[in-house]
This record gives sequence, C-alpha cells and structure tokens, in this order.
Amino acid sequence: MLIAGNMERSVLHLDLDTFFVSVERLKNSRLIGKPVIIGGLSDRSVVSSCSYEARKYGVNSAMPMKMARSLCPEAIMIRGDMEMYSRYSNMVTEIIAEKSPLYEKSSIDEHYVDLTGMDRFFGCCKWAHELRQRIMKETGLPVSAGLSVNKTVSKIAAGEAKPNGEIEVGREIVFPFLDPLPVSRIPMVGPKTCHILRSMGIATIYTLRNIPAEMVEKVLGKNGIEIWKKANGIDPSPVMSFSEQKSISTEHTFEKDTTDIARLNQLLAGMVEKIAYDLRNQEKLTSCVTVKIRYSNFDTHTLQKRIPYTSFDHVLTDVAKELLSRLYRRRMLIRLIGVRFSHMVRGVQQLSMFDDTPEKINLYMTIDKLRRRFGPDTVRRAAGVMTIREREEKALKQLENALNEQKMMEERLRGYAMHGF
Repeated sequence: MLIAGNMERSVLHLDLDTFFVSVERLKNSRLIGKPVIIGGLSDRSVVSSCSYEARKYGVNSAMPMKMARSLCPEAIMIRGDMEMYSRYSNMVTEIIAEKSPLYEKSSIDEHYVDLTGMDRFFGCCKWAHELRQRIMKETGLPVSAGLSVNKTVSKIAAGEAKPNGEIEVGREIVFPFLDPLPVSRIPMVGPKTCHILRSMGIATIYTLRNIPAEMVEKVLGKNGIEIWKKANGIDPSPVMSFSEQKSISTEHTFEKDTTDIARLNQLLAGMVEKIAYDLRNQEKLTSCVTVKIRYSNFDTHTLQKRIPYTSFDHVLTDVAKELLSRLYRRRMLIRLIGVRFSHMVRGVQQLSMFDDTPEKINLYMTIDKLRRRFGPDTVRRAAGVMTIREREEKALKQLENALNEQKMMEERLRGYAMHGF
C-alpha cells in the first residue's frame, strides 16, 4: 500500500445513515417520519437498527427488543432482511468503485476513500460532495460524509454530520473540532472504556489528549496508546484497497483419490466450520463462497456464489455443499477439495439481530468461547467430524509413513557403513 511521503492525506468516510431503516423506507414510504425498529420480533431478540424517531424515546442498537417496545410502544417493528441490505450495500460499493482511486469497504454500511493528491487536479471537497450526491440520487439512501486528514478524524466527522450531512475538517482545525466532543466519539471507545474514563474525570477528547500517554496505557492496557493517539488526531493506518482484502481459505489433498460424495460433504462441512470460526474471531463477515475441486488428472475447477453477509457456519456449509453438488459433475476421482470465503467486511453478525431463536446465537458464542480457551478442535459439528473408521485409517496411514521413513533411514545408514562413512 503506497502512502505519499510528506503529502498531507485526504481521507473521506462515507456512512449510510440508519442503513437498515433507510432500505426499508425505500420499500415502504409509509415508514418515513415514523419510529421504526429492526431486529428479531421476539422479546428475547435485540434491536439491530432503529430510526432517529425511535432514538428520541431512548431506543438504541443492541437493546433487548422487549425494552425497546416498552420505551416506544408505537414503533413499527420489522424483521431484518439481510439479503436485501446486502444488495443495497453492494450497489453503493459499485458506485464508489467506479469513481474512486482507492477505497475500502470497512463494513456493510461504511466506506473509506483515499483522495490524497487529488486536490492537485480536483477539489477534494467538491469531488466528495459530488460522490455523495450521486450515491443518494442512484440508490435513494441518505449518506453522511466526513473529509479529513486520516481515517479516525474523517469517521468522527461523518458521525457529527449525521443525519444526511457532510463535514470537512482541515488539518488546522482538527483539535478545535475534536476537543469538545465526548470520548465516546472515538473509535475503539466502547461503553466499558467510556465508563472507566469518565470515572477518572475524563469526559472530553480534550482532557484525554492532554493526559500523558503512559498513564492512559496503564489504565486501559495495550489499547490505551492507540486511543490516546486517536484523541490527538493521529492515525497513520492506510485505506486498504477493497480488492486487496484477504480471503480465508483451506484445502485438503486426499491420500487416496476418492469419489465418495458423502465423505466429500463431510470433509467440506468440517473445513467450513474451521474457517468460519476464524472469520468470527477476526470479527468479519463474508459475502462470497468459493468451492474448488481438483480431479485425479489435475484438472481444477471452481464455482462461487455471492450471498448476504454472514459468518455463521450453518449458513456457509449449506452454500458450500450446494456449490459442490453443482461443481462435481464428471464423477471422476477427486484429488483435492478446497473452500474460500472472500469479499469480506468487518462487522458483527447482523443476522443474529433478526433471529427469533437466540439460543442458536448463544450456542455459537459458547462454542467459540470454549474453542478460544481449550483449542479450535474442542467442539466440532458432527457433520464435519471424521468417523471412527476414518480416524483409524488416518492413524494407520501415519504409522505406515513413519515405518517407511524409518526403513529408508536404516537403508541409508547401512549404505554409509558399507562405504566406510
């Protein structure tokens, strides 16, 4: 990633306002101006998104749905549609990709654009304004924009521009802009960190940035320095090209080529489970699944499918199995099978917000917690676990390989002895 040496950076942050609600209002204009809450419909579900009208009653994201109903009984409750939200998110990304020199899709409703150096040819502020207007015109979605010297300040600026506004924060006014804001505006400062800082009498960014960095680190740990830097408007992190974001993949080469479709599906399920866990650990979602097979004659074929953003392996496994059934048509022996997740963005598992069976979500959280504590293979789905026979065959194969290696070593030693070495 190239960053201009001493050139002052210009980074644009685009944030789709109350994204899920805005998409629903495109589908149903009668929701405009009314309190809207999106999430699962049972009392045990949580709020995924809510309109500004609902926020006036104290409703906010991640709040239990039962509490949201009691705070705003006249609100219109809607179950989320992740497939539709993903489609609109991709529409916005396509518009940005067409015009932007370098952009990063950081979540389903947020993008960064690096405009560094463009002011020599175009006015960055004018260019950003025109891009924002185009997004609103072509999608019908409201979007707020912040333009500043780095990702942190531009993100905070976009937040202050809400709803549906735009703010430019030049280098000379970064501190006057940041100083009066509450510490909760800083990315990385969640409710727990905010409570700790407030208990120390640190309520504004101005107070935080004037405290010695070592003291902040002592109180907040290793993240303390990063938070202190952000409070001081320091953020050298580059805008990462969306096309360069890493995928997550895994492959398996068979000891003996196979046509056993049941075994292929079982192995594929285990592979998906493993990398879906890695995906959740990185707090990322994927919207593209690719399955690869290599036949015994080394012909290699792949097939991919775009899907709504997710990190749930029960969803991803079904997609992978569907792709395998469409891909494996020749009924030849298979030498290798692989699966890859790509088109990834950072974000929480939004589907959990729309699920009326929170037991499933709690199960994922519990299993992942056990894996982090005791190892990734501590808990496995039955569909992805080898049978006793397969484990025995694998163990025998490993033993056979070890005996062959030992035999080869003994033959080498005998050869050395015969030649006087």
